Amino acid sequence: MTEHELPSNLLEQAVNEMSRLPGIGRKTALRLILHLLREEKKDALKLGESLTKLVNDIHYCKVCHNITENEVCDICADSARDHKTICVVEDIRDLLAIENTQQYRGVYHVLGGIISPIDGVGPGDLTIDLLMQRLENSSVDEIIFALPTTMEGDTTNYYLHKQIAGRVDKITTLARGLSFGDELQYADEVTLGRSLVERIDYQTS
Repeated sequence: MTEHELPSNLLEQAVNEMSRLPGIGRKTALRLILHLLREEKKDALKLGESLTKLVNDIHYCKVCHNITENEVCDICADSARDHKTICVVEDIRDLLAIENTQQYRGVYHVLGGIISPIDGVGPGDLTIDLLMQRLENSSVDEIIFALPTTMEGDTTNYYLHKQIAGRVDKITTLARGLSFGDELQYADEVTLGRSLVERIDYQTS
């Protein structure tokens, strides 16, 4: 048995699947799998059952593309939220980061990525068409761009502005409390909250 071979095909398969996750190498995957094997069988099975339910029962909100167990997510279904203000984010992690600031009571639109030609991601790969449908079908006063302060984020902001200009009265972006290159999910809640509250007109940013 060589250094890379494992004593069981089932163990090998489990390690291979676990190591496909971001940031998980084979050594870490093996350690996690061996930990599961040391657990009570019922506890390990709970993890398997939860992953099966996740894959089978999770949906994307038909309104904003947030993750939900229902057709419409809890945020979009909440009548107490300001549905005339839409905050555009790259992915679910950014939505959660903004929610944790407790400074925002509007709704969201999750793009599912940002425009990045070098990675082969274009406008057609994002949920921009769904956003345009929302603007056509409902009254929206403000769109907030809350995308990463990177070249790709700025490119996406510019593209969206060209598509949206004239459809809503107000297009804003986060105040530059965030340094260039920052990703929202890693910003501290105070800085992110302040950048949101002090957002500025996109064209003057």
